[in-house]
Amino acid sequence: MRGLGELEAAVMDVLWRAEEPARVRDVLARLDTGKPLAYTTVMTVLDNLFRKGWVERELHGKAYLYRPLFSREEAAARALREVLDSSGDPEGVLMHFAATASEKESDVLRRVLRRKRAPRR
Repeated sequence: MRGLGELEAAVMDVLWRAEEPARVRDVLARLDTGKPLAYTTVMTVLDNLFRKGWVERELHGKAYLYRPLFSREEAAARALREVLDSSGDPEGVLMHFAATASEKESDVLRRVLRRKRAPRR
């Protein structure tokens, strides 16, 4: 995910898959990075994600519970927005993207754009 390091993205993946807020220990147990990680490493990553505005946390007893501030899809849309804003030519980027979109993706885009243009009642 744009704006995240490899370990941050792996931690966010754990949080997005979780059905409820998770403690550091829960995240550590579910992380699959291929290498052992220290509790303090995961705690630092979660603290960084909190400071960056990716997660919220709530003190529950002596431990924080962490949850994503937005969905995976919203995060991907934010990344796309950043790419468009930093491209220097958002129209050109969208034109190239549209040219490579599958039929299914094109149908979704048409449906969403029709809803966006429809007058609200």
